[in-house]
Amino acid sequence: MYLNPKLKEAYSKEHLSAREAQEKAEWIAWGPIVFQVSRLMKKFGIFEMLRNSDSGMTEAEVAAAAGLSRYAAKVMLEASLCIGTVLIDPDTDRYTLSKTGWCFITDPATNVNTEFNHDVNYEGWFHLEESLLEGRPAGLEHFGPWPTVYEGLSQLPPQVQKSWFGFDHFYSDSSFQQALEIVFAGHPKTLLDVGGNTGRWALQCVGYDKEVQVTIVDLPQQLEMMRRDTAGKAGADRIGGHGMNLLDASQAFPTDKHYDAIWMSQFLDCFGEEEIVSIVSRAAKIMDADSRLYIMETLWDRQRFAPAAFCLTMTSLYFTAIANGNSKMYHSEDMERLVNKAGLVVETIHDNLGQGHSIMVCKRKVIG
Repeated sequence: MYLNPKLKEAYSKEHLSAREAQEKAEWIAWGPIVFQVSRLMKKFGIFEMLRNSDSGMTEAEVAAAAGLSRYAAKVMLEASLCIGTVLIDPDTDRYTLSKTGWCFITDPATNVNTEFNHDVNYEGWFHLEESLLEGRPAGLEHFGPWPTVYEGLSQLPPQVQKSWFGFDHFYSDSSFQQALEIVFAGHPKTLLDVGGNTGRWALQCVGYDKEVQVTIVDLPQQLEMMRRDTAGKAGADRIGGHGMNLLDASQAFPTDKHYDAIWMSQFLDCFGEEEIVSIVSRAAKIMDADSRLYIMETLWDRQRFAPAAFCLTMTSLYFTAIANGNSKMYHSEDMERLVNKAGLVVETIHDNLGQGHSIMVCKRKVIG
């Protein structure tokens, strides 16, 4: 299995002592409450108060400033002390914010991940076992009766929608500028944006190149959201839509024009392996020797640092329990194998874009 050199070092050797391993095991056992206490310390503003305090705060001061009972402040502060997000001066009993607590409230990725996990995933993960055994997103049921989260996105509660799109856009948007340079180095005049969602990438494209025509392929209800979100914005007149259910293998990609570039961003990770082969195979059918398929994904094995790989492999379980029951964040070797099976070859891979994205540039296989 290919692993980035730093990941290889992290994942191929035992680095913990027996006592450290036992401590980590307890962290796993108490993980749910570690998460909720830390989230509430942030929500109640306690971390922020401690950060802004010159000399720290006592338990009583925290309770009064946060509008909480002495008991509530006490149990959270003591838990946070053992979690490592706060520190205490044993001589004055004054609490201060630790480096971990500071990161928890200031790191943008951590903030996005926290909201996503609480609003979208937390309750649904209680049904992870069912999802794994039955191959369906059993955790989605408390939101609605849809077979996958994508059919229900437009109907999710507002806060859940906000956290879902916040997570999705945070990771994709950070890569857009570099991705535009890669895609438009080939000077495409027509671009097919598969799974274009709310049209954020399409708007970037028509803003970057004043001639390109973009067609978004997505579910009809997603196209409605896209049209609302792009209406009146510069270049929106060069953005069209083609409604189709990409899970229906009988539905072909549009052939109304030749597409120089086909774009799939954070899209194929939404599908299982057989579905990926089906989708990419249908893309291959409308490509010629000059066409290119650009697949942008956060491939977990090509991350520079272990925390990123950790986040991505955990995200795979969101797909298991909430999204659709059969997809994941893929290893690059698995994705390349599926691309090859669909009739394409990977021409090159661009790594380290934005928040850890890679772009696989694919072309048709040469026959003979």
